[in-house]
Amino acid sequence: MNEALLYGIGAAVLVVVLLLVAAIKIVNEYERGVIFRLGRVIGAKGPGLFFIIPIIDKMVKVNLQTVTADIPPQDVITKDNVTLRVNAVTYFNVVDPVRAVVAVQNYLVATSQIAQTTLRSILGQVELDDLLINRDDINAQLQQIIDGVTDPWGVKVTLVEVKDVELPEGMRRAMGRQAEAERDRRAKVIHARGELEAAASLREAAETLEKNPASMQLRLLSTMSEVSAEKNSTLIFPVPVELLRFAQSMAGGAVPTTPALATDQELPPPANADD
Repeated sequence: MNEALLYGIGAAVLVVVLLLVAAIKIVNEYERGVIFRLGRVIGAKGPGLFFIIPIIDKMVKVNLQTVTADIPPQDVITKDNVTLRVNAVTYFNVVDPVRAVVAVQNYLVATSQIAQTTLRSILGQVELDDLLINRDDINAQLQQIIDGVTDPWGVKVTLVEVKDVELPEGMRRAMGRQAEAERDRRAKVIHARGELEAAASLREAAETLEKNPASMQLRLLSTMSEVSAEKNSTLIFPVPVELLRFAQSMAGGAVPTTPALATDQELPPPANADD
């Protein structure tokens, strides 16, 4: 009799302990526990320690941390009929645990699928140049559309980023030739502008030297100094401009406006004393 009583007490204690264990729930700071009582949702609890009614209540944990989900590479045909393979990444988190459990069966899978279909749909409406240049605008458009779809599920999409755009080999070669031609065009334009500026500077220098004969003489002396510093065998003999003008006037020719330079190669041979 005593043994049967002891067994009964022990069984009762065990049942009470099991019920207490089932009633005590601990939820982390980044989690919430959605409570169902007899199949009806009564709300979300947590974080911390709380109690539920065993057997009657059921708890479903929901993670509130931001989820980083890769969108697998998608085959996309752009508006200008270019076939691409594009992959992306989306960042989202649960803001309403009750709706994330009740409104959708699996919010992780559902958000990933809607991100894939939206990526193909949006990129099919843009041209290749817009995809490569205005990627920030496309990312913002993707985020707004996906977030609008997932909002009834209690899921907030914070960011969508297009990571990689894989172009066909022929398109890459064509873009490479286009970039090379553009660089050549810019180089020719810069060279032409440099020639134009150099010509304008030379014209201004010529006008200045023509107005100031003394400047021409200084330039002549500077040139002589530069040539003599090279340690060559050339000798320079400056001929006065006035002398050349006089000779030209006597001959009836044009008068030069710049002094002439006579080198040792241009000197007449010395006269023979016997002659």
